[in-house]
Amino acid sequence: MIGGGIVGASIAWHLTAAGAAVTLIAEKPSGVATPNSFAWINASWGNPHEYFALRSRSMREWTRLSDAVPDLSLSWQGGICWDLPEHDLLAYAKEHASWGYDIRRIDRDEIAALEPALCDIPPFALHVREEGVAEPVAAVTALVADAGRRGMEVIDGVAVTGLRSGNSGMDVVLADGRTLNARQVVLAAGAGTAALAATLGIDIPLETPPGLLVHSRPIPKLLNGLLLAPELHLRQTAEGRLVAGTDFGGLDPGADPQGAAEGLFAAVRRFVKNGAALEMEAFTIGYRPTPRDGFPVVGPVDGIDHLYLAVTHSGITLAPALGLFAAKEILEKRPEQLLAPYRLARFG
Repeated sequence: MIGGGIVGASIAWHLTAAGAAVTLIAEKPSGVATPNSFAWINASWGNPHEYFALRSRSMREWTRLSDAVPDLSLSWQGGICWDLPEHDLLAYAKEHASWGYDIRRIDRDEIAALEPALCDIPPFALHVREEGVAEPVAAVTALVADAGRRGMEVIDGVAVTGLRSGNSGMDVVLADGRTLNARQVVLAAGAGTAALAATLGIDIPLETPPGLLVHSRPIPKLLNGLLLAPELHLRQTAEGRLVAGTDFGGLDPGADPQGAAEGLFAAVRRFVKNGAALEMEAFTIGYRPTPRDGFPVVGPVDGIDHLYLAVTHSGITLAPALGLFAAKEILEKRPEQLLAPYRLARFG
């Protein structure tokens, strides 16, 4: 198992829980994209029904996984969304309600009652009660720790530099000079997935756009849920920090990340009451592994034995379902229908 982010940790946990002998190789604890994620669990707007079906299934799988893994705490705090033009908001609500999403229109008074710290209350918004958050680093830590108790081995702090295919398995070449042989390799290395796949002659059309998020110093509870406004997306962590980006993916930091972070944090201060008292603790820049069409790449690769790919931008939302389905596809050799649209072969 190559990759220590939320997707890799979930697949490794599911394989271990199913009885497989797993070694997790992670150059950085929790990976690169996962610690810098907005961490929103959702099946929100802008996607076709088949992708909604996968995302909403994974939302349910988060509950199942949290029941199985100690210390994997979730917050189903709900989200309020008004970051689209009115026509698009109403179309989103109508479409997703017909798909079974728990979404409804709320007016100014209800918005103010749900989020009294907001400065400017929009005339209406959409409320989705079933959306939530999994604190990303804590979630990975819990999954890896529980898999370790179940027998998984971990090699951390060492990069994988290449893969070599053979008749009896696959060789994994490490930066410290070691070569490990595995009967099955799962490649879920986030932004590094394409480079490692290329060592096998596999082309994954992967983009890695940067996303800047700002983090406040911890404060007493201010927000009750996720806020998705036109100017920024905002949430509060379990430790009390406010986390914000221009959207859930974060702001392109450009040539002046510090200046971009300060400008974004100024917007946060204007967004909530008594915001002038907020202090920025840090900003983070994550590199989101995004296949060219925006959808996951998951599954075996035609013509390459012993390899399974898993790379997606929506790692926090999709991790439980990808872990469950990948383990079944690898161990039981049964294709999962919900993953059928997301094989690498769709790129030709």
